[in-house]
Amino acid sequence: MQDTKQDKLKRAIKEFNEQMDWDQFHTAENLAKSISIEAGELLECFQWNAAFNREELCDEMADVYSYLIMLAERIDVDLDEITLQKLEKTKAKYPVEKFRGISTKYDKL
Repeated sequence: MQDTKQDKLKRAIKEFNEQMDWDQFHTAENLAKSISIEAGELLECFQWNAAFNREELCDEMADVYSYLIMLAERIDVDLDEITLQKLEKTKAKYPVEKFRGISTKYDKL
């Protein structure tokens, strides 16, 4: 079976963290905090207007994604699987015939 891009990415992140001896700092709690911090930095790219620096935005997106991958590995979940499961829950909350083109929260309509 051929490695997917996701497999290669996970392996590259794991190898880097092992080289740096950083896994000791990567508790689930610390990774969740790091995701939040990096998400704040992602939002900062749009702080004063809708214009953004593409390179900075991509760097922050990569940081959020990397920490999310590390958290998923730490708690032993498959990101693809849990994302698909969540999508099914969201579809149930927001049936297309009722919410198409509407951004109102499901419990406010």
